[in-house]
Amino acid sequence: MSIHLHFRAVAESEIRDDHTWLTEFMWAAWENLPQEYAAGIAWAIDKVWHSVDDLYAAAHALLEDADEPWTLPIYGGRPVAYGTTADPSNPPMMLLPPSEVSQAADFLARISFDELWDIAGAGLSGYGRGEAQAREEFLGYHRDLLGLYERAAAAHHAVVKVVWA
Repeated sequence: MSIHLHFRAVAESEIRDDHTWLTEFMWAAWENLPQEYAAGIAWAIDKVWHSVDDLYAAAHALLEDADEPWTLPIYGGRPVAYGTTADPSNPPMMLLPPSEVSQAADFLARISFDELWDIAGAGLSGYGRGEAQAREEFLGYHRDLLGLYERAAAAHHAVVKVVWA
């Protein structure tokens, strides 16, 4: 089964706070992911996003920050309400406002991937991969997230996140 966490940067003024509208918007973005990825406004991570969050959670050992910015890149934002009728087929969705996008970008830019990997890497290797291969994979996730969040923050955009299954 394929499952992805899809990220899309968008001007907050262009967003309707409506789950149905956002689902349609994000589906159109998903259908155009290669072009949007090339434009630097979208990205997706496969089913290992929980592990990427675990990598960032290791920052609690490195930073004395009560705001816990390591929670923002993957699970940050507020859930988008389903409206009056919750349809279980609707994908879970989160909306990260521009202020928190900036915090996420700042966190990703200032945290050392190598230090995070030293703390959490052993627990992230596996799934038939050696540690070197896993490290390169997670470094790629980190670089892509950093780029997305930096561009979104520079444009003062929000980031919408949706889980596609």
